[in-house]
Amino acid sequence: MRCAISSRAGQVLARGHLVLQKDENGELRLCFITDGGKLIQGGTIDPDGNLTQASEVLFRQFFETWRMSGITITAQA
Repeated sequence: MRCAISSRAGQVLARGHLVLQKDENGELRLCFITDGGKLIQGGTIDPDGNLTQASEVLFRQFFETWRMSGITITAQA
């Protein structure tokens, strides 16, 4: 899914894709890959498909990457 990551002020920090990737344990993770090729790894997806925990981890990684809170991810068609 094509997405843009924006700051609270509306500045686009990155554009890229949300993807599901298998980790070394065979579990699926929610990740974001920027157009520049940087992989930001989120959490594992629950067995029932719930993305809540995975997305919380991903947003914490966004904070670690850009040192900003209030980040918004917007899907683009």
